[in-house]
Amino acid sequence: MLRSMVDVVTIGESMILFQPMTDSSIQYAPLFTKSIAGAESNIAIGLTRLGKKVRWVSRVGDDAFGKYLLATLAGEGVDVSQCKVLQNESTAIYFKDIKGSQDPTVYYYRKGSAASKFKRNDIQSGWFEGAHHLHVTGITPALGENTAEMMIEAMERAREKGMTISFDPNIRRKLWSEEQARQTILKMIPLCDIFLPGLDECQFLFGEKTRDEYGDILLNMGPSLTVIKLGEEGSMAITKNFSVKKDGYSVERVVDTVGAGDAFASGCLSILLDVPNLREELEDPVNIRDIVGDAIGRGNRLGALAVQFKGDWEGLPTLQELKAMEQGKESVSR
Repeated sequence: MLRSMVDVVTIGESMILFQPMTDSSIQYAPLFTKSIAGAESNIAIGLTRLGKKVRWVSRVGDDAFGKYLLATLAGEGVDVSQCKVLQNESTAIYFKDIKGSQDPTVYYYRKGSAASKFKRNDIQSGWFEGAHHLHVTGITPALGENTAEMMIEAMERAREKGMTISFDPNIRRKLWSEEQARQTILKMIPLCDIFLPGLDECQFLFGEKTRDEYGDILLNMGPSLTVIKLGEEGSMAITKNFSVKKDGYSVERVVDTVGAGDAFASGCLSILLDVPNLREELEDPVNIRDIVGDAIGRGNRLGALAVQFKGDWEGLPTLQELKAMEQGKESVSR
């Protein structure tokens, strides 16, 4: 059976997120809200809301949480046809403790989860059928040696099929050792066309250097476009022909910083994926300078918007809402 064409495939674990309903800490909170969370599903939702067709590939347990997760993503319009429900396995959960404007403290309960059992021979041709682009992060490879091997193999297969690939390292030090993280991410970077690190992640991978030096290192490793996220300062895109920086947006109140990087990636990719023959254009990017600038500018806007909402993806706009903001009809605080 032929599957429908999709713009993007993303592969990775998603979890059930619980957070206190009030400003109480987890220790004292009597009531919690329930949602879903995960870098890859955040981006699947973000891109779907911006008009892209996205397939999310994963594993969930045959439990109430897995059913809720699939229903939520399907309700957002994400293709979940390649997510397997595993008997006698569990869906991961995590708790988020929000403390004012500080970065939240998170507590993962994902060891031994259904998605952590991913391995290379789980890869199916149906994952990539009809797709043009693969987006991955460094979170799912952190779940175990088998998941890391699976992710690298998936990237290699996507390249063989002519798909473009974006990679956000999304380093989570709670999930693996620094040495494991560094070794695996350095193996994945040469397989991607678009690399989306934060400045702190560049420092982690390569030590203290200038932004331009990071760009030179990464261009020599393989990616045609590196986009460095600079937090409140905005972001910077680096290609072999040019670099461009876009300032960030100020926000009145930061509610929850988790998911801001995924929002940024959604905004950035939503513009880049409209470029015909994207890989060829990225390899000789002289004609797409303005497009790249617009892409990281939109990423900055979505990142600023995301931090003003509780939850990992709930603040992500639809394409209609975003265009109203870009035309100045609606503020970035909505």
